[in-house]
Amino acid sequence: MDLQNDFCIGPAVASRYAGRQSLVDMAVMGTARALDVARTLGVEVIFVRFHGDIEYQGLSWRDRDLNLGKRPKCRAGTWGAEFHGVSPVPGERVFTKQARFDAFLTDGFEEHLIRGGVGHLVFAGLYTDVCVDSTARTAFQQGFHVTVLTDCTTSLHLPDDTIRRFMHTVYGARLRILDDPETWSPPGRREDWPTRSRTAAP
Repeated sequence: MDLQNDFCIGPAVASRYAGRQSLVDMAVMGTARALDVARTLGVEVIFVRFHGDIEYQGLSWRDRDLNLGKRPKCRAGTWGAEFHGVSPVPGERVFTKQARFDAFLTDGFEEHLIRGGVGHLVFAGLYTDVCVDSTARTAFQQGFHVTVLTDCTTSLHLPDDTIRRFMHTVYGARLRILDDPETWSPPGRREDWPTRSRTAAP
């Protein structure tokens, strides 16, 4: 989720992380490895990216940016919007959020999951306390199980432990590392899972 140049590298990222660029680098490297594992296991991989162009922004988004001096990130067609450290292979779906945090607000995203019989989302990417959290929140409310890969994600505003504990308590999110053998298995009671159920990794 949202592993794009504007979010992963450059002076703005370094300043937001106060010299802790390694946290972002860890999430990028972990996600790249998670994709390899998922593909090897035959788990569906779904890419989610962000386009923050002004024309996609609602009035509240524009007012916030104006008040806080924020500039649009990941504008469509720019280097900043390109994937960083990962890339889809032929056949993998890419969903684009137009000035949205939540992937479920993107046309066709939930429909794709339902059509494929997906019931479990494994999250990797950026940021745990923004777009990962927003999408996981809706996923839970829409009946999907949620797993967050703690070594493939990192937060922007909140301490990682704080947002992870929140997601676990409120959404029942499983917190796993990539090498945990249960990472890709469906959580909950197995008899409750449809036979077509698959796991998707945004």
